[in-house]
Amino acid sequence: MAIYKATKLLSRSFSSLSSRPLRVCVVGSGPAGFYTAEKMLKAHEEAEVDIVDRLPTPFGLVRSGVAPDHPETKVQNFRAELLNVKHLRIISMRMGYSHLNHIVTNQFTRVAQNERCSFFGNVSLGSSVSLSELRDMYHVVVLAYGAESDRVLGISGEEFAGIHSAREFVWWYNGHPDCSNMAPDLKSADTAVILGQGNVALDIARVLLRPTKELAKTDIASHALSALEESSIRKVYLVGRRGPVQAACTAKELREVLGIKDLYVHIDEDDLRTTPVDEEELKNNRIRRRIHELLSKAAISGTSHPSPGQRELHFVFFRKPDKFIGSDERSGHVAGVRLEKTILKESVQPGKQTAEGTGQYEDLECGLVLKSIGYKSVPVDGLPFDLQKGIVPNYRGRVLSCASEDHAQVEEGLYVCGWLKRGPTGIIATNLYCAEETVASISEDLEMGASTSTLAKPGREGLQQLLDKRNVSAVPFSAWEKIDTEEKRRGSLRSKPREKLTRWGELLEVASK
Repeated sequence: MAIYKATKLLSRSFSSLSSRPLRVCVVGSGPAGFYTAEKMLKAHEEAEVDIVDRLPTPFGLVRSGVAPDHPETKVQNFRAELLNVKHLRIISMRMGYSHLNHIVTNQFTRVAQNERCSFFGNVSLGSSVSLSELRDMYHVVVLAYGAESDRVLGISGEEFAGIHSAREFVWWYNGHPDCSNMAPDLKSADTAVILGQGNVALDIARVLLRPTKELAKTDIASHALSALEESSIRKVYLVGRRGPVQAACTAKELREVLGIKDLYVHIDEDDLRTTPVDEEELKNNRIRRRIHELLSKAAISGTSHPSPGQRELHFVFFRKPDKFIGSDERSGHVAGVRLEKTILKESVQPGKQTAEGTGQYEDLECGLVLKSIGYKSVPVDGLPFDLQKGIVPNYRGRVLSCASEDHAQVEEGLYVCGWLKRGPTGIIATNLYCAEETVASISEDLEMGASTSTLAKPGREGLQQLLDKRNVSAVPFSAWEKIDTEEKRRGSLRSKPREKLTRWGELLEVASK
C-alpha cells in the first residue's frame, strides 16, 4: 500500500529520542485534544505534552456545546479513572453526550495537572504562532482544533437577518465569548424553524421551548436566559429532508424534547408509514427502531390541536429548504422558508436512501431560522486540507500532503485527531477511539526511529519565549482554575452550578488575578 510505504520512508531521516524529552504539542483542548494528550503521556514516559487553545477556557464542546438543561444523574459520581472505551460507549448511548460533562472535565483536569503537561490558553494557531513554528519547536504536533465554522446551504436569501447557524446559537446560550454579542431576535415573531433533526437541533428546540424557570437552574449564560424570558417564540418546526426512519437524533435526546411539560407535539401520521426499504433499515438498526417507536407514540398520544397559549413542536419530514423568503415589513429580514417536498430513492449504498426533490413547494412563515446542517473545519497556513470533505487528508491520523490513490506523502511529525481528522460526527467516545488510533500511529513512527530532527527541540520553553516576544498573554491551567472558581462563586449566588464569564476581557481579567 502506497501510504504504508510512505510511513516507512520516515525512518530514514528519524532518530531515537530516548536520551531527550519527546516534545509534543496538541492544538485544541476539547475531548479529541485531551484524549490525545492523555494517551501520549501514558504511552511515552519521556513525553512532555503542551496543549494549545485559542480560548482561555479548556474542554471545547464539553463547555460550549452541551445543552445546559440536561438533568443531573448519578453518572457524575462515577470515578473517571475507572472509565475505559467500553464504559464511555455504554454511558454515551444510555445517557447522552451531556451527562459525561462532569466525568470528562474531571478526567481532563487530571491530565492538565500532570507535571509533564502544560496548558497554553489564549494562544491562537495562525496569529499567535504559526504551524511551521510549532513544527520547528516540537517533535510531534497533533492538530485537534475541531470545527469552528459552518456548512452553508447555498440557497437564495441565506444572508437575511434572523438566520443563524446552530453553532452560533449554541455558543450564544452556552456563553462562548465569540457569540456573547449575538443577540438573536426572539421577540418579533412567534415561530422558529430549525433546519435539521439531529441532536443539536433537538437541543436548540428544547432550549427555545422549555420553561425558563427550569433553565434558570442551569449554567445557561445570563444574557441568553434574559432573552429567553422575554421570547415570543411559541412554535418550533424541526425540518428534515428524509423521514422518521432516517432521523439523525438519538433516543435519549428525543425523549427529552418530547418530555417538556405542557408541550403540544405534532407529527403527521402519514409520514410514519414505512416502505419495504424503510423496514429493512429498521430491522438492521436498533436505535432507529427505538426513535421510530417514540415518534409513532408521540403522534397518536397527544391532542389533535394545541390549547390557547400552549407551546408547540412540529416535526416536518420529507422537506428540504429551497429558498428563504424576505419580509415585506422589515427589509433584509427573513419571514419564511420555501420548502420542497422530497421522496426517498435508494442510493448506491445498500440499505441507504437519499432525498430527492419532487418539484412541489410550500411556504412556512417564521421570524427565526436556525441551520443545524453541520459544522465545518477551517484550514490554517501550511496545512494540507480537503475543502470538499472539510478534513485534513490523513492515514490513521498521519497528515498526508498528497492523498491520491497511487501516491501519498506523509508530513513528518504532523498528525490530526477529532473532527479535523474524520469530520464533525460522533460522540465523546468516538474521540477516544480516534485519539487511540492517532497515538498508535505516532508510537509506530517513533518505534521506527521517528523524529523530525536529530537535534533537541525547545518545546514549551521555545513556545513561551515566542509568545513573550509577541506580547501574547498565555493562560495557564492554574489561571483557568481561577475562572472556574469565580464562575462557581457567582453561580452559587443565583442557585446555579456556575455563572459563566462570557466576555473576552472579563475572562482574561479574572485569569490574570
